Amino acid sequence: MDVLGTPKSLDEDLYSRQLYVLGLPAMQRLREGKVLLSGLQGLGAEVAKNLVLMGVGSLTLHDPHPTCWSDLAAQFFLSEQDLARSRAEASQERVAKLNEAVQVCVHTGDITEDLLLDFQVVVLTASNLEEQLKVGTLCRKHGVCFLVADTRGLVGQLFCDFGKDFTVEDLTEEEPLTAAIQHISQGSPGILTLRKEADARYFCDGDLVTFSGIEGMTELNGCDPRPIHVQEDGTLEIGDTTSFSCYLRGGAVTEVKRPTTVSHDPLDTALLQPRVVAQSPQEGRRARCLHQAFRALHKFQHLSGRPPQPWDPADAEKVVDLARALEPLRGTEGELLDEALVRTVALSSAGVLSPMAAMLGAVAAQEVLKAISRKFMPLNQWLYFDALDCLPEDGEFLPNPKDCAPRGCRYDGQIAVFGAGFQEKLSHQRYLLVGAGAVGCELLKGFALVGLGAGANGGLTVADMDHVERSNLSRQFLFRPQDIGKPKAEVAAEAARRLNSDLRVTPLTHPLDPTREHIYGDDFFSCVHGVAAAVDSFQARHYVAARCTHYLKPLLEAGTQGTRGSASVFVPHVTEGYSGPASAAEDAPHPVCTMRYFPSTAAHTLQWARDEFERLFRLSAETINCSQQALTSLADRDRPQLLQVVVGLLRHRPRNWQDCVVWALGHWQLRFRYGIMQLLRHYPPDKVLKDGTLFWSHPKQCPQPLEFDASQDTHLLYVLAAANLYAQMHGLPGSRDQPALRNMLELLPLTDPQHLDSIFSSDLASTELGPEQVERLNEALQDWSEGSPLEPLRFEKDDDSNFHVDFVTAAASLRAQNYGIPPANRIQSKRIVGQIIPAIATTTAAVVGLVGLELFKVVGGQPPRPRPRPRSAFRHSYLHLAQNSFSRFVPPAPAIQKFHHLTWTCWNRLKVPAGQPERTLESLLAHLQEQYGLRVKMLLLDPALLYSAGWSPEERARCLPLRVTELVRQVTQRQVPKPGQQVLVLELSCEGEDEDTTFPPLHYEL
Repeated sequence: MDVLGTPKSLDEDLYSRQLYVLGLPAMQRLREGKVLLSGLQGLGAEVAKNLVLMGVGSLTLHDPHPTCWSDLAAQFFLSEQDLARSRAEASQERVAKLNEAVQVCVHTGDITEDLLLDFQVVVLTASNLEEQLKVGTLCRKHGVCFLVADTRGLVGQLFCDFGKDFTVEDLTEEEPLTAAIQHISQGSPGILTLRKEADARYFCDGDLVTFSGIEGMTELNGCDPRPIHVQEDGTLEIGDTTSFSCYLRGGAVTEVKRPTTVSHDPLDTALLQPRVVAQSPQEGRRARCLHQAFRALHKFQHLSGRPPQPWDPADAEKVVDLARALEPLRGTEGELLDEALVRTVALSSAGVLSPMAAMLGAVAAQEVLKAISRKFMPLNQWLYFDALDCLPEDGEFLPNPKDCAPRGCRYDGQIAVFGAGFQEKLSHQRYLLVGAGAVGCELLKGFALVGLGAGANGGLTVADMDHVERSNLSRQFLFRPQDIGKPKAEVAAEAARRLNSDLRVTPLTHPLDPTREHIYGDDFFSCVHGVAAAVDSFQARHYVAARCTHYLKPLLEAGTQGTRGSASVFVPHVTEGYSGPASAAEDAPHPVCTMRYFPSTAAHTLQWARDEFERLFRLSAETINCSQQALTSLADRDRPQLLQVVVGLLRHRPRNWQDCVVWALGHWQLRFRYGIMQLLRHYPPDKVLKDGTLFWSHPKQCPQPLEFDASQDTHLLYVLAAANLYAQMHGLPGSRDQPALRNMLELLPLTDPQHLDSIFSSDLASTELGPEQVERLNEALQDWSEGSPLEPLRFEKDDDSNFHVDFVTAAASLRAQNYGIPPANRIQSKRIVGQIIPAIATTTAAVVGLVGLELFKVVGGQPPRPRPRPRSAFRHSYLHLAQNSFSRFVPPAPAIQKFHHLTWTCWNRLKVPAGQPERTLESLLAHLQEQYGLRVKMLLLDPALLYSAGWSPEERARCLPLRVTELVRQVTQRQVPKPGQQVLVLELSCEGEDEDTTFPPLHYEL
């Protein structure tokens, strides 16, 4: 039995988040993959980074061309010191450092037919059409998956050819659907009834299923996949069960995923008859027009020997003429060429942009992963992505050729699209980045490349309180193994400076939360132009968004879960404010009674097991350490039971490993045998309620006690993990020798249930201890108090050597066996109890690229431009890389509220100056009535009541003459104003308001 549950050759610590996206089979195939990547400009660098972080087997780099200034706008493996060096050779060492398990090589010669035979996948970036056709033909001939990726300014292109018959083993990232069985009939067809908590709607007619854990009708366990038919009442027809044994109890039905085959056209065919990924007919037409624009750009370069010059009208017109002259695409008769779109593409095509490289590089790397792992549906076959909405909609502000000419600097690729004036504006920005995890590292990399805050008056602040962990390294680009244990903010800041030595970045290790508003207060935010949020909880997002609304700062925000991702932008007075859910749905607690006595799902058993860990190895240790007070505080209902479980059968402090095993075996008996027998004594299987229904009816599942069997892996793992944790708690050496443990257990006697009955109080009975139990505990605790204090164990999910996840997995599995519930495996258990969010580098890079594009728009709308960019320029984005879904849409406008003559949105506030001398409460109320027509009923500062219209005359006479800050001091007993505080934010309620009226905050300006 392998305690870790995964092959030893796979570093589960490193890839833990990615495993929940891909699963073990796909990860193993990925680790054997061989990829050739040709082209190491910004786009190629992004593809390389993502593949190496994800753990591809080997990556061969090919790019003999010398590094030039324009490369540095997006190629983060290169620096000024690499100018004139081969891009591939200059990049190799830095690429390899991302993941020492990946072999990174350089090929310096031409791409030949013999070379291609060594690879599963070949990716071309920044290549000409002739090379694409040549290499694509050879790859097709030898069954090598072939990709072309390219970006030109603000447009990008991706093409996939995986051959005529490419088999996809698994289309989704979801694990096979599993449901608990209530009953199976004998018949033709046999009818399977699911438990009520299972949802048959997720099963479909024709699905293939198999079975496990069934008692009675065991012929179905592990059978060949059977097709099902879903009936109207939710039951499943599963085929002939006439000859099978009678069904008794338990078991699970599990979906068997079916492979599917896709067929791709070769490049020469796909050029003239492109199948494009589009979410609507309008998107399809635009994609086909961009397809023609790329063909025309290839033609221009072939004829001229160079790409179009930045914002050169003459070159752009030549490209439009070439596009007009192209052979029409097949199947698109009647579609007119959008010449204005082609012209804009040509004008801005000379540039290289980091966000575009990040977005296209992420999708390209995801397609490479699909080709190697055979997981998820490949693109069919062309993807076109454009962000031309980044350009000013007003022609007056469009760049000109002079402003976009090369400067011989690291931003030349970006200047070619937006101009030198825009680059200067970027350099003077001051931004706050909240979070330096996976998204935060990618954002910081992007900020360094675009030069955000790299000027004399600019700067970045990175705020993150966490430290680098090993599991971060497969997604968090700026961290290396030697950084483990160091503050993320400090490591990320230093790494960003290495990417761009001009970057001015300040790390802060304080969290951005209500307890740190003396750090992130009025003075701090008055110096900030905008905020980027890279946090991993809805609570944190809400707080950051509230700060941005309060200070009227634009907010850029991104998040991921597996292959799903989102990027959003919130601009004061232009778009809506942030309004995400308050918390994740899975955070809702389970009822205590359900978890303790009546579990019906694997999640219930896992939460029970997680609580067991806390009670046994943390709370009980803390209780023993306070044992002098423990027995005089029996009003605490949990304290007696905590003392009982830590003492257990031993009655004395453990002295050695065998004592710990005795305790663990006794606790096994208590939880999975004696405890269940005790429950059934109170609620027998045939117990009937007053209304005549059985007590043990849906959703309650009648449990059965287990018999300990050291030959069963789960039984042994529980004792192994529990004994080791008990030993750790008592400062004793443990053991990992499973054969020796099995031999020891065979010699140890099992405890008589009557003996357990005399020791332990029932969970179902009174928790008060009788005199005998108090005396026994006193005696035992005397022995415990003579040794050193116990070590309370804190649950740690990411250390697979500490037995924490092993204990929870085994305990939950045994609990599931008690109740006939399909158990979760170790990987599922770790994800659920550790509240791990599945993550992969590609999704992170894609959403950060999308955020970077919105940053261009936010900064572009600042002075000297007379007003911000219109709402129509901005985009919220959602993507699902596994399903090739890409959605971008204009954010909603801020909702307008009205009260009499007043109108406002979430971005408005009522401003009232404190004045000199400071105004009184009476003056403030009068000002609000005169200025805004509001008769205030109630005035609050957070929860503190400053004024109520219902006050007695005496209270009014006392408070109305007070200065507002003096009134606040008296009511809150706090210093006001705090150092650096410029505004008091008050809430008000007024006469005549409706129930749903929320007035804008009152900013009392000090």
